Amino acid sequence: MASEVQNLDENEKKIVNEFCHHLEKSKQLFNGLRDLPQYGHKQWQSYFGRTFDVYTKLWKFQQQHRAILDSKYGLKRWQIGEIASKIGQLYYHYYLRTSETNYLNESFSFYSAIRMRAYYSKASKEERPDLMVKKLRYYARFIVVCLLLKKMKLVRDLVRELAKQIDDYTGTYEPEDQMEWNLVLGEIKAFIEADNLINVVDVDSSSIVLSHRLTPLNTPPLEKGTPVYLTLQEVLIVGNCHEQVKFSELTLDMFRMLQSLEREPQDDLSNQIYDNSPAPGRTPFENGDRTNKRDNPHKYLLYKPTYGQLNTFLASAFKELPPNGAMVLYISADGCPGNQKHTDDAAYDLGGVITNSRKEGESQPKGKKGEFYKEMHCLHPGDLYPYTRKPLFLIIDSSNSSAFQNFPNLFGQPLVCLLSPEQVPVTMQDQQLKGNLFTLFLHCPLMAMCCVCNIGNIPVTLWDKCQTQVDKFVADASKLFSRARKLDHAYVQFLGDDFLRLLLLRFVFCYIVLILHRGFKGPSYYPASHPALPTDEILEHPTLYKLVLDLATMLEVRSLFAEPGDVDISA
Repeated sequence: MASEVQNLDENEKKIVNEFCHHLEKSKQLFNGLRDLPQYGHKQWQSYFGRTFDVYTKLWKFQQQHRAILDSKYGLKRWQIGEIASKIGQLYYHYYLRTSETNYLNESFSFYSAIRMRAYYSKASKEERPDLMVKKLRYYARFIVVCLLLKKMKLVRDLVRELAKQIDDYTGTYEPEDQMEWNLVLGEIKAFIEADNLINVVDVDSSSIVLSHRLTPLNTPPLEKGTPVYLTLQEVLIVGNCHEQVKFSELTLDMFRMLQSLEREPQDDLSNQIYDNSPAPGRTPFENGDRTNKRDNPHKYLLYKPTYGQLNTFLASAFKELPPNGAMVLYISADGCPGNQKHTDDAAYDLGGVITNSRKEGESQPKGKKGEFYKEMHCLHPGDLYPYTRKPLFLIIDSSNSSAFQNFPNLFGQPLVCLLSPEQVPVTMQDQQLKGNLFTLFLHCPLMAMCCVCNIGNIPVTLWDKCQTQVDKFVADASKLFSRARKLDHAYVQFLGDDFLRLLLLRFVFCYIVLILHRGFKGPSYYPASHPALPTDEILEHPTLYKLVLDLATMLEVRSLFAEPGDVDISA
């Protein structure tokens, strides 16, 4: 290479040297991203800005001087693909840090360009296993972005292509990581299958992909003149269900909840020219990220965090919470039972949820007289008391959710806990691999209703009709919240935020469906809230009962539901 550069004229040498400089600089900055703190808002933003700038220059430079770089530097298509792949990664990680879904579109545009332009098509002919691994990683990352954008047809195409690439890679090199890649492929396939709980079919029997993000069409109405006290600003989504399907550090519950707390992205890809620049016509900082205004609450996704990690992220979110901002802590995790069920100390002795399962073979240390210490990574209600100094909206989906039933309000700030049922009927226990029922109700109430009624396929015309009924339930329940006299003031404070209002109304739908359903018998099968919602004004209101029973009639499952007068919630 050195001799080739010596034979170039001055202009060609200058172009090659400048490209090498941009390439080296981009690699340094990109590698530095992993050292940035994962929490906080400002520590990393300027670094991302510099990285975007360098990749913008690098991308434009290779376009402008492609002929010289091809002939004099020996630029290969897979190298262009690698640059595009890193830009795609940049945008994906920027989405993770800002929660702005439009950056998913930007990431998609670059990943899609790699595939359409076949940048990696000759990677297998280079006789370098590391290039094949880069290609496989590109596919895995592209699949995650497509999953988040609900581009399911493309996801299935990509999975087939990834399977073929893994076969090529393992057949050619017999690598040590063969089993790991087959595991990744298995996880993706299981995730896609598990997420497809209900098959909504068109007239030609083809499946319809549904999005469950917030749109103007599904935002629940708010009574005119209702004051807006708080807006959702910070969200922590925690997942640690041992048996639950997961892919790329996202459990199904986490995947569903993160979509429920995002607005539908503006799909403007048709206006983009893939090879123009990393952000055609705009860069992240031109999109207004330096202001406090954002479309979506900022989220942290924490898969199996240790207690220390969870506490660090909680503290950061708490610190960043602006005035009149609210924080959601959502936890989908296995229960961690307490040592003493009969105790007055609800802070620690009732157990909690376990956020990080110990590795196999790692034993719990013993205390005096052979007693065990409490589980290190169990999050107890008492661990969250300091964070109730600011508005907190807590969602616990666990087999020990009742540990959070008597949460004290020590600081007078708005505090609401939505707690899952602790049991499901025996007939539904296998379904928990495919995500928890409570989270499914908060994500898509109609899908959850179909699930508890064992409906696997539904024509789209019936689905739309039923969805209209669910929307009517949500609208009527919203009115009842606004007019309820016995409603705890904490709910009034949270009701003005679109996301929190929708979660509360879906919670009510979940409660009424389950207490009316004959298969769910007793308090441990029903969700609970703290403070308690008024039963006569909301939870047992005849209008809402009728809407659910009419929905059951539409779905032809009315026999599964009891008459309102026959319901015994203390069974």
